[in-house]
Amino acid sequence: MTLLLALSLVIFVTVAVAAFSFAAAAVAPTSMLGSRLQELSGRSAASRPMLPVKERLEQALDPFSRALPLSPAEVSRTRSWLIQAGLRDPRYPTIYFGIRVLFALAGLTGVLAFTGMDSLWLLIGVPAFGFILPRFFLKRMIRARQLNITLALPDALDLTVVCVEAGLPLDQAMTRVGDELGPAHPDLSDEFRLFNLEIRAGKPRVEALRNLAQRTGVDDVRSLVATLVQTDRFGTSVSQALRTHSDSLRTERRQRAEEMAAKTAIKMIVPMAIFVLPSVMFVTIGPAVIQLIRTLVPVAGR
Repeated sequence: MTLLLALSLVIFVTVAVAAFSFAAAAVAPTSMLGSRLQELSGRSAASRPMLPVKERLEQALDPFSRALPLSPAEVSRTRSWLIQAGLRDPRYPTIYFGIRVLFALAGLTGVLAFTGMDSLWLLIGVPAFGFILPRFFLKRMIRARQLNITLALPDALDLTVVCVEAGLPLDQAMTRVGDELGPAHPDLSDEFRLFNLEIRAGKPRVEALRNLAQRTGVDDVRSLVATLVQTDRFGTSVSQALRTHSDSLRTERRQRAEEMAAKTAIKMIVPMAIFVLPSVMFVTIGPAVIQLIRTLVPVAGR
């Protein structure tokens, strides 16, 4: 029975891999199989333009993405997460969902290949882990990008204050700051450039600022946008508002660093108790224990 199940599994995996390889080769415009199929169907392979790698990847993962039932709210939420991670292309949601389904199928295939149908927990847990793993990496990308933007914001505000005090309007000042910060802080530079593109496209400044806060998802950017919106509404000095907000951001960043430094001592207790304390005890008490054993064992043997 076990041999029959293993043979059936091997046949299934072989047929599935062969079907997927055939479909991928047929879809790929530069493959020999795709060219022969196009010639047999009466179409020339040279008449079709070469697709970029991202489009070919989207075509390969589109069947897996369609296999996952999604609600519009979930698609919108995932789209906002991808934008916060810096992945703004419309094809990225399809690639993301396709990768999730592909990882789940790969986990299920691996469990069936190595353990068969013996463990129900592995049949459920490994595909679920493969399905959740891309979201974990996406969240890490979002946190890393938000951290980069948070660290770059005070310097960007200082440069913006200098540009505004030199006579530039706020829109042109943010554009100039985005160009200057490109090599050092590319994430914040891209957001400033997108803000400038929205302004040029005709969007109101308030709406473009709110879109900036929504794209980044950073609390410091939200507070900056609220300050700029309030300044634009009441007609107060932009340079003074930016300078005050920059000082508050630097104070907050210093307090955050002091908080992390204060937490370090508490976090070091467990590693020290597990790794450092036993070695210290062995070094300090070990020789005395060895001497006691050498002294007392002969006496106890009499």
